[in-house]
This record gives sequence, structure tokens and C-alpha cells, in this order.
Amino acid sequence: MLLQKLVFVAQLGASVVMYLLMGLSVLSIGVIAERWWYFRRRRVNMAALSESLTIALRAGDTAKATAALKNNRSVEAEILGEALGWYDAGSGAVEQILSKAVRQRRKAFEAGLLFLGTLGNNAPFIGLFGTVLGIVTAFRELGTAQTGASGGMGNVMGGIAEALIATAIGILVALPAVIAYNVFQKKAADIEENAGALGNVVLAALAAQPAGGGHGTAPARVKVAGNGDATVAGHHAAETVGA
Repeated sequence: MLLQKLVFVAQLGASVVMYLLMGLSVLSIGVIAERWWYFRRRRVNMAALSESLTIALRAGDTAKATAALKNNRSVEAEILGEALGWYDAGSGAVEQILSKAVRQRRKAFEAGLLFLGTLGNNAPFIGLFGTVLGIVTAFRELGTAQTGASGGMGNVMGGIAEALIATAIGILVALPAVIAYNVFQKKAADIEENAGALGNVVLAALAAQPAGGGHGTAPARVKVAGNGDATVAGHHAAETVGA
């Protein structure tokens, strides 16, 4: 009784596995297309962006550097734009914000990779499972066929051939998923590397500033008797002029 139920489940399972693999293949193609479009729209010319950022920061023009980053749609420009907003706070703050910005956007540029990796690793096994179920069904039919029936063996061989198609489909689904996973994972790693390289440009510009420099110390306004407000550079005390 139990064996008959298991054979019935196997007959249904082989078809279910085939439909499952076809559905997973459609999802895989959709994820691959979405990821391709995501990275294509956010391509970055690292040489040009690094050069414009370096020129602006060496000239002390953070506004120009920020504008160059805003005009760029890449993920690296978004990360550097957020870190550059903390330029006045020093290198320590820039490093912390740079790390935070990368972590915050990692979910966006790594989206879909978990699905592609899991599918690439397991689709062949799903196909193999379908093949096993199909072979079980085929041999069950062979056992119940009449001895000497001319078409019995032919039907069994046909059933085994159909069952093996499930393994072939599983491999066919896995191959593009694995290739896309490796390609997009490399692109995600490149984003982090590029963001780190551009961050080094910002940190180098901060390190190149003279001691006590930064953007310069705002001149202090002090009260001088008889002369109203007077601007005195630095934080040195002004001498009081007698009346």
C-alpha cells in the first residue's frame, strides 16, 4: 500500500520538478536582466572621476568636487559624495562615513546574488531528483507490463529518456546562473574597490593640508575701543587702542 502511494507521488513529482525548473529558469533570466541593467546604468569612468576629484581637492574646492560627484550616477560617486560631506571634520570622520556608506549600499549592489548562487548550486540536484523520480516510474511500468509485450521495453526506454531530460534542464538552468553570479559578484567587489580608491584621494587631500589648515581658520572679529569692529586673522588677542 505504501509502495503504491510512493510510486504515485513519484509519477506526479517528475512533472512537478520539470515545471519547477522552468519557473526557476524564468526567475533567473529576470534577475540576470535586472542586475545587468542596474550595473549598466551605474557604470563609472574611474580615471576621469578620480582626475576631476583630485584636481578639485588639490585646489581646495570641495564645492566643485561635490558637484562632480553629483553629476555622476555611479554608486561610487554616491558613496564619495556622502563621505565628502564630512570633509571639514577630518580624516577620521571621512573614513567612518566612507565605511558606513559602503555597508549601507551593499544590499543594493549585491541584490539577487544570493538567489543566483543558490540556484546555480542546486538546480542540477533538482534536475537529478526529477530524473530519479522518472526512472522509478519507468521501472514500475516495466514491472507491471505483460511479459513478452513488444511495446513494453520501448515505453520504458522512452520514459527513462524523458526522465534524463530533467537533469539536462537542471544543468541548463544552473550554467547561466553561475556565470551571472560570478560576473555580478566581481562588479560588486569592483564598486567597493573603486570607492576605497576614491576615498584615498580625499584622505590624501586632507593629509596634504598644512598643519592647522583645513579650509583655513575663520578670522575672529574683536571689539576695539574707538574703532568699532576689526577683523584680526587667527585667534591672537588684539591690542586695545587708546581713545
